[in-house]
Amino acid sequence: MVSLHRQSKRSSKLASLLVVALVCVLGAGPLSNVRAASSVAQDFRLWSPVYLFVPLSKSFIGYMEVNPRFGGDVSELNQLLLRPAIGYKLTDHLSIWQGYAWIGNYQPRFADEHRVFQQLVYSRKFPSVKILSRSRLEERIIDNADGTAVRVRTLLRADFPLPDLPDWAIVVFDEVFVNLNTVGRGPEGGLDQNRFFLGLNRRFTEQVNMDLGYQMQAQNNSRSGMINQINHVILLQMWINL
Repeated sequence: MVSLHRQSKRSSKLASLLVVALVCVLGAGPLSNVRAASSVAQDFRLWSPVYLFVPLSKSFIGYMEVNPRFGGDVSELNQLLLRPAIGYKLTDHLSIWQGYAWIGNYQPRFADEHRVFQQLVYSRKFPSVKILSRSRLEERIIDNADGTAVRVRTLLRADFPLPDLPDWAIVVFDEVFVNLNTVGRGPEGGLDQNRFFLGLNRRFTEQVNMDLGYQMQAQNNSRSGMINQINHVILLQMWINL
């Protein structure tokens, strides 16, 4: 009973710290309307994707992602992504994937994008850390663009379990996006964006877990400057493994 009480107190403290951190970030959101003497635009956003994994056989895995993204200081739907895929396990730690994505861009006016993608995923658990590496190649057909844009993106993620709270982990990841070609009225070749995330993961059951934290999305859009758009994102994402 004593150990349960201590664990409950630790969980309560951890939740309180998380709430304080989120309040600080949320409080900074309206500041994105204050533009310093700089060409870098900023926005405060909320992303809430859900990822579903379904075993199809001993080696094949089905995947579906629904990913709404809200922008304009979380006042409007900015994007909606629907991303199905099929994976094949090469080993217990390594898998290859083939998928498709539909992206609806709603602001400032509606335009959609179709993607075909291939990816290689490596994941492994160690006593003090869980590592995930994902490298993805995307062929993008963008509304009104001349031709197919090709982009490569690589994510490296680390989960650090908390010793006294086995269902909680500190999470950090970084993902780099690079355009491999230039498409008329579309993306320019070179660095596209970088996403850095810091937050917590909570495991509810063996099948369900969730991340909550802050993500900085630094983008290189078709404007002057290498980084000319920074989005401050509250990321709330859930994994369901059937």
